[in-house]
Amino acid sequence: MQQRKEQLPPGFRGFLVRLGRIDRRWIYLAVAVAIGVPMLAELRLPEVPEKKARATFEAIESIPEGSIVLLSFDYDPASEAELEPMANAMVHHCASKGHRIVFMALWPLGKQMADKTIDSVLKYYHPDKVEGVDYAQLGFKTGNEGVIKLLANSIDGAYTTDAAGTAISEIPLLANVRSVGDFKLVASISAGYPGAQQWVQYADSAMPEAFKLVGGTTGVQSSQLLPYFPTQMEGMLIAVKGAAEYETLVTEKYPVTESPERLGIGRERMGPQLVAHLLIIALIVLGNISMLAARGLKGGAR
Repeated sequence: MQQRKEQLPPGFRGFLVRLGRIDRRWIYLAVAVAIGVPMLAELRLPEVPEKKARATFEAIESIPEGSIVLLSFDYDPASEAELEPMANAMVHHCASKGHRIVFMALWPLGKQMADKTIDSVLKYYHPDKVEGVDYAQLGFKTGNEGVIKLLANSIDGAYTTDAAGTAISEIPLLANVRSVGDFKLVASISAGYPGAQQWVQYADSAMPEAFKLVGGTTGVQSSQLLPYFPTQMEGMLIAVKGAAEYETLVTEKYPVTESPERLGIGRERMGPQLVAHLLIIALIVLGNISMLAARGLKGGAR
């Protein structure tokens, strides 16, 4: 027996009910347009830096020029979209301020992430920086939080050579660095375990007044780190939004004229993200309105 097609009332109420039954492929298309158009248009909206991004910026600004800082790249390509923009901005910030940078990684692919930032930012915008004198790449070390514990005691206890095989004792930059306590600032760009949380637990807790600790994190991990801000962690960058805010602060004080897009990836990614989020919110609201209209229709039929 043929099923009778449901009769919908004419007018606006019927339109709302039909809206809730729209083919989902149209929704997929709308999301694709919401993301694609801002990307093609290179939409960049003004960012107003908030407390956590400002605290991160001020932590790096406040230490004396020429300080030795430790940047730990604790992520891999899966989290690169969120964390690469803040890593790029932080390296440019430290180099522009005159700080000397020691790179390391607690994740196996973290060294490759650091090398990418060294090539695209440090060597590109600061070609005068000399490896071994102005920066050093220690590379990945297995052991998770065990590596942090070793660094708290002695650098050469964790690393006997840098990533290129040069003995730690032969690197001028590390001549007066005995442990993690000799760094003025430690930053972990972190996607999870091991990462920023372990730097708080095993480095900052061991020597709480020795250095400033800041971190960059994915949105998913941020809830684990928020209790540490601002006491143990003086600064925190959360996901693309935090990266975009920090980029704004860094490029306002240390602008570049050539290829500025390398230091604007976070702001570039915020445009599509914002438009897509607004679309999703609108769809949720319309879906609920349509549901209420359909319920009212069924109630009226009784």
